[in-house]
Amino acid sequence: MKQIDFEHGSVFHCIVLSAVPMLVAQVLNLLYNIVDRIYIARIPQAGTDAIGAVGLCFPLIMVITAFTNLYGSGGAPLFSMAFGKKETQRAQKLMNLSFRLEIMTGIILMACGELLQVPLLRLFGASEVTLPLASSYLSIYLTGTVFSMIAGGMNPFINAQGYPVIGMISIAAGAVMNIVLDPVFIFTLKLGIRGAAIATVLSQAVSAGIVIWFLRSKKTMSRLVRMRIREFLSSGRQIRQIISLGLTSFVMQFTNSLVSVSCNSVLSRTGGDVYVSVMTIISSVRQLMDTPILAIADGASPVISFNYGAGKPKRVRHAIRILTILCFSYTLLAWIFIILRSDLVIGIFTSDREILKDAMPSLHIYFFAFVFQTFQYTGQSAFKALGKSRQAIFFSLLRKVVIVVPLTFLLPYAFHMGTKGVFMAEPVSNVIGGLACYLTMIRTVFPELRRMESKKI
Repeated sequence: MKQIDFEHGSVFHCIVLSAVPMLVAQVLNLLYNIVDRIYIARIPQAGTDAIGAVGLCFPLIMVITAFTNLYGSGGAPLFSMAFGKKETQRAQKLMNLSFRLEIMTGIILMACGELLQVPLLRLFGASEVTLPLASSYLSIYLTGTVFSMIAGGMNPFINAQGYPVIGMISIAAGAVMNIVLDPVFIFTLKLGIRGAAIATVLSQAVSAGIVIWFLRSKKTMSRLVRMRIREFLSSGRQIRQIISLGLTSFVMQFTNSLVSVSCNSVLSRTGGDVYVSVMTIISSVRQLMDTPILAIADGASPVISFNYGAGKPKRVRHAIRILTILCFSYTLLAWIFIILRSDLVIGIFTSDREILKDAMPSLHIYFFAFVFQTFQYTGQSAFKALGKSRQAIFFSLLRKVVIVVPLTFLLPYAFHMGTKGVFMAEPVSNVIGGLACYLTMIRTVFPELRRMESKKI
């Protein structure tokens, strides 16, 4: 398998060669949940309630993803920078520490989730109708927490070594297995919503197994090796570095969970269970539309980190510019498609005419300023790839906690916008938060890169 040359290859080609396999991998990874929702929505007599029940599990699933990213997205840029500086042993230690942290945290989250799932689901807005369905799905899904965290959290270390195709294969194998097993467990074995969860857990286990196998193989520049407890406990400084940088992705996902809880809470009061199902569908569409921009950002990240560590500011600046152009082009095309064919997009997830009627105008409001996502993702990706965790965390909190959550309550109640107000909070945050993040990145990062370049002359 050919390795990408982050140091000498064309910056554009490095980003594309890295991003395309990541895009395929993330699309397939998204299928874990998307395929579940498509099949779940078509369960006879219970589809509408079942899709809403799965939506109620999103906040806790997002928390698991947040912890996955805490160590994966925190360790991988540090790993890339260490390789750029030719510090191979430090890079290997960072990867092995991240692996142990993923496993330990996964066990804790699984145990806490199983014990607290009922009160948490009630907090998330579960009704007497949706609670049993959500609980039966979540109790099984949580058993695969460790598999999920290994598959998602260690994949960036494969990509950071220049092997994105292997990362893609690890996700593809699990996704294909999930697509095959879903109808078997849900319909053939008549396990319903529980069958979807079983299929997902088995698929995650396959992906995790492939990731571990490759990272222990001799093909990699850095391998998973045994680590003594004493060595782990004495690595506090490196662990703090991983967590500090990973807090960016953690906060993004954790605040997504907070937003999901807020939206479901307000919608259940202002629109009932139907609008909770509508938000579940719109969230699914959002995940689908976000996937390419995330892949582009993830493809650029190792290029930026490696060359920053190698002291090549011109290549870093070029990578950020390419990242901006690619993200803007995609978000513009995606927005046009959603506006023109929203019926087709929503129809993927449901054929219920009542939900279609309510979902289409809500989707248009929610995606009104989708193009401004370019500035949020580009700015935060640049900050994170360069190890500037404080800035990345600040702008993540600004958009979600300072803007979205308050507006989710203010617009429906104080401004009497009802359910429309919940969906309006997202585009407002995209404009304000996205521009603030990108402009700050331009004003701080580019002057630093110019100073680095002038010192080399």
